[in-house]
Amino acid sequence: MTATPDRAFEAYFAERVARLRRSAYLLTGNWHDAEDVVQTAFVRLYSVWHRVREDTADAYVRKVLANVYLSSRRGQPGRERPVPDVPDGPAADPLPDVRLGLREALAALTPSQRTVVVLRYWEGMSVAETATALGISAGTVKSQTHRAVLAMRPYLIEEVH
Repeated sequence: MTATPDRAFEAYFAERVARLRRSAYLLTGNWHDAEDVVQTAFVRLYSVWHRVREDTADAYVRKVLANVYLSSRRGQPGRERPVPDVPDGPAADPLPDVRLGLREALAALTPSQRTVVVLRYWEGMSVAETATALGISAGTVKSQTHRAVLAMRPYLIEEVH
């Protein structure tokens, strides 16, 4: 018996949502924006689910995730938002396996550099896959990666010492 498209999408979502949330967190720097980016990515994926092949679904959703993040960052420097109540204490570390220095290093990058680094090193995509996902050349991926590594180096060197 074959799964219905909705059941197949539900299974795909359940299997991949946690990893995409972590990737989105690394892109956005906070869980609220990460949830928004992931939700938008999955809504867009669902709207074309009937046309997406199983072997390309991961590449498609990563591309959408990156594009949603990049489009949400355009023209929005300093996205602080007022909150009605300040929490009593700090929240538990949502990504204990990601060191503070790495978070600071990622925060120091431009949105496009951050996206390239997350896709290349967190998602494990090749230069060619990253270029395709972002609609840029392989040379641009390489130069963005190089600039990002240079920008991150001071933060990561401190971690070692």
